[in-house]
This record gives sequence, C-alpha cells and structure tokens, in this order.
Amino acid sequence: MSQVRLRFSPAPTGFLHIGSVRTALYNWLHARHVGGTFVLRIEDTDVARSTQESVDQIQSVMHWLGLEWDEGPYLQSARFDAYLGAARRIVDAGGAYECFCTETEVRERSEAAMREGRAPGYDGRCRELTAAERAERTAEGRAASIRFRTPDEGRSTFTDLIRGEVSVEWSTISDFVIVRSNGTPVFFLANAVDDLEMGITHVLRGEDLIDSTHRVLALRRALGRDDTPVYAHMPLILGPGGAKLSKRHGAVSVEEYREAGFLPSALLNYLALLGWGPEDGREVLTPAELIAEFELERVNSSPATFDARKLEWLNGEHIRAMPLAELVSAVLPFARARYATRLDIPRFEKAVSLAQLRATTLAQIADQMAFLFTADHDLEIDASSWEKLESVERAADVLDAVIGFVEECPWTDEIDPRAVIEMLGVKPGKVMHVIYTAVEGRSQGLPIFAAISMLGRESSLYRLRAARARL
Repeated sequence: MSQVRLRFSPAPTGFLHIGSVRTALYNWLHARHVGGTFVLRIEDTDVARSTQESVDQIQSVMHWLGLEWDEGPYLQSARFDAYLGAARRIVDAGGAYECFCTETEVRERSEAAMREGRAPGYDGRCRELTAAERAERTAEGRAASIRFRTPDEGRSTFTDLIRGEVSVEWSTISDFVIVRSNGTPVFFLANAVDDLEMGITHVLRGEDLIDSTHRVLALRRALGRDDTPVYAHMPLILGPGGAKLSKRHGAVSVEEYREAGFLPSALLNYLALLGWGPEDGREVLTPAELIAEFELERVNSSPATFDARKLEWLNGEHIRAMPLAELVSAVLPFARARYATRLDIPRFEKAVSLAQLRATTLAQIADQMAFLFTADHDLEIDASSWEKLESVERAADVLDAVIGFVEECPWTDEIDPRAVIEMLGVKPGKVMHVIYTAVEGRSQGLPIFAAISMLGRESSLYRLRAARARL
C-alpha cells in the first residue's frame, strides 16, 4: 500500500472553490488512509491565465485546511521540455501530426458540418499532409499545432471505481490538440506525461473531467504504457433544488469561509460528507476520524447538494468540541479586528465561554459581544429587533419590572428577572427578546442573564431605561 500515489492538480487561474477542495480532500484522505503519498501538482500550462497569486493562494488554503502534501508543488510550466519531447515522440511514431488550421477555420468548418447534419469537431484536414505541403504552409507563415490522431473505429473503455465501466466510440472523438500553435502543451498531454513520470496510481477528480480520461489513456498508450491508474470520478456538487452551484449557494472561495469564521476541521468534515459517509452514519467527525473511516468504495455517484445550513450546524458542533483556550485564541483575531483598543480581554474570554454553547461561526461569536465593548450611549439597536419589541403589547410593563429588579437585586453571575415578569401574568419566554434588544441591541445574542451580569448594574440600567424612554 505504500506504493499508492495520488495527486491534487489544480489550475492556478483563480481562487480555490468548494469543488476543488473536496477533490483535494478525497485524494488526501485516501493517501493517508492507506499510507500512500499525496502529491501537489500545479497545472499551469495555460500560461496566459495562470498567476503566481493563485499558486500562492492554493498553498495557503491547503495549509490552513491541514491538507499537507508529501511531494511538490510541481509546476507544469517548469516541465515544458518533457511534454514537448513526448509530443515529438508521438509525432515520430505516427500517432500525431502538425496541424496548420486556425481556430477560426476549425470552428467555421465545424459549424458548417452541424448545419449540414454532420458531426461537429475537427475534420482531419491536415492528417495526411505531405512533407512538401507542411513546408509550404510553414513558408506561408502559418503556425502549427500538434494534433493527436484518434482511432477511426473501436471504443475507448476504462473502469471507474465509482461509475463502473465507462465506454465511448472513438468515432465521436475527433483529433485533438496536444500542443498549441504557440508551442505550449495542452492539459491532456501534460497530464499523461506527469502521471506516468510521477508514478500516480490513483486519479480522484470530478465527473466533469471523465471525458478527458479517454484522451489521456490514449496518450499513455502512445507513450508506450498500457497500464491504467485507478480512476474515481466524483459526483458534482449542486445547489438546492439540483441547480448549478452558485455563489449564493456556497460556490465561493475558501478564504471567504475562513473570513466568515468557519473552522478548517468543520469545513473538511462537511465536504467529506458531500458524496461519502462512514458506515455507521455519523456526521460529526474529526480529521483523524475521517482518515480512519474513509473508503473510496463508499463514494457514491449521485450528485451532492450543498447545504449552507448544514455546514453552519457542523461548524457549531466543532466549536462546541473545542477546548475553551483554543476557541478563545481562534476568536481573538476576529474580536481585535472589530474592537481594537476597546477590547477587554477578561470580559472577552467570558463572552467566548458563553457564546460557545450555541454559536455557529467564530465571526458570530465576535459579533455577539459587540454590546460589551460599546459605550452605553452609542449602542445601536437593530431596526428589526426594535420593531419586534414594539409589537409586544406589554413591553413597557416588562421593561419597568426588569428595571426595578435590576435596581435592587443582589449581583451574581446571572441576573434572572423571570420571576418579576411572571408576576405580570406574562410568560417570560414570549418577551425575553425585549430584554435582549434593550441590553444587547438585538433580539438574540449572548445568554441574557449572564450578559446583564457582565455588563454591570449601571450600564444595564442605563440601557433598559433608554429603551423604556424610547418606547
């Protein structure tokens, strides 16, 4: 099992999104589960669109998530000689040829074929050019790409661990470019060469790449290798209702989840469940438990639906499982960014311990304690919370009763005014949001009895009276 080698090979043309991270995670989990090797390979053959910023971002995100790699990162842009040499060997063996057609010419002929009821795709125009004809086109100043010559008949077939046998007629795959006219290699070629030279034994990736597998396997055979890696093409991640995953539903960069206060362990936990699950049905798992439980055979072929609420719930479960000291350290950067010099550390630590019981993100924890670091006269009351307070028929009576209680009660860790509210003939649970709104500025937040205690008698009374006067 130590010979198992997997790779995560993103293109550095933008930010890492949820689908890409799940691909990285499944490769990493399988490598760790079987004691194999996890390779990071940056597929930057598209030089025009690749950026160093994206290369750095990929590594930063993977470090934050804890998806450490054993080898790499290998940059394909540094291996062009290997790819071009492989292409030349295929040409010399008759498996590929120079093509002088421009993209415009190919597109126009393909569109004409469709109008006439014929199959679209490259029509093999340059397949049988003689040496003299190639020299003539070169003399005309035409740049040449290199196209792989696909079989005219037969089928391409491979076995996928998730989808079973995958087969396609070669007649449906036209000759494809493996080296662009500007001299840069295409994904198919670089992929085949690297997987061979790096000894990749398992390829786990999204099902949107399944068609490219036929091309890559053909190139491997053209380079003299008939063996096939274990392929597993994972289900797509969809938005609610089966729609394409959009930014509104969660197709955002991983940095945005980090900035929103999601824990890397929770994000990994959730992404692992998008297409896989442990045999016992558990949902809350640590990275170590994911490694121990992960089996490729349990990955299913059905599309997975991204559920933002489920992710928040899982994040909350991971927050509650954290030792308090670790949670305090995790929330501190969020609190410092919001409150700067107003931040009081002992009060902050107490607020974190209270919020841990029901918060779902680190940012939410930092936000909930805003009332503690705001001057009494500067407290802003959320508009919708105030509207809800005004709708309570006996809100004024409730505030008067709580003010009287806070004026006289002994000061303990929890200031609980429910008894005086009940004396009004009002159910405390129905009006607790009135007190929340007056003291914290919103209808829910840190546990209110402890919040009043932390705020102190003087500040609590100021806020309760201000709300009563406004009412």
